[in-house]
Amino acid sequence: MTGKPTVVLVHGAFAESSAWNPVTERLQAAGHRVIAFANPLRSLSGDAEALRSLLTSIEEPVVLVGHSYGGAVATNAALDVPGVRALVFVAAFAPEHGESIGDLTGKFPGSTLPEVLDFVPQADGTTDLYIRQDAFHQQFAADLPVEEATLNAAAQRPLRDTALNEPSGEPAWRTVPSWFVFPELDRNIPLAAHHFMAERAGGKDTTVVPGASHALPTSSPEAVTATILNAAAHIDRPAAAQDA
Repeated sequence: MTGKPTVVLVHGAFAESSAWNPVTERLQAAGHRVIAFANPLRSLSGDAEALRSLLTSIEEPVVLVGHSYGGAVATNAALDVPGVRALVFVAAFAPEHGESIGDLTGKFPGSTLPEVLDFVPQADGTTDLYIRQDAFHQQFAADLPVEEATLNAAAQRPLRDTALNEPSGEPAWRTVPSWFVFPELDRNIPLAAHHFMAERAGGKDTTVVPGASHALPTSSPEAVTATILNAAAHIDRPAAAQDA
């Protein structure tokens, strides 16, 4: 117990919990307890239920942070969980009720993700999606050194096609204050989609990181951490000060 909000970090597709390490160490240095949730990446409803179980076990207020697909999981998991006091979307999906992340990816032109996917059929009839390793650097993490991107490509965890196509439930961003930080040069989620989602959710603050890639937690941890700390400070302030 630190007396500060706990920060729960939710990674997205083609990544893993350790992608948050540069952000985690900065948050811990600022005095926050941090939990980097191991997102199953199997189905939106199932992943959200697993995250909800974690959230309801935490006693102190929570800043819930999602990257990429993790944003969709976070806003589904946080619905009607009173401990979640702020949402932070980091290069993330913030779907409306009935939308899938596949819908949002194609809503505006600019995503090159469908062109670089590998498909691995599963025994149950579903399909796991990976980013081709030879395309990972430019697609996902163009502002990281090639050696680091190559390691991340090998360690990426796949997204099940059911998670890509499953419609979202009622979003928590409708009732929970939200912050948005996203990259200028995102090749997974078009910049226009980021702006659209932030405006629709009534984001309290929106930050665009110039020249950054989709791998924002790893490549721009300072900007991501600053947004999370801004959200945490909102929780710490009395209600009257928040409204001022």
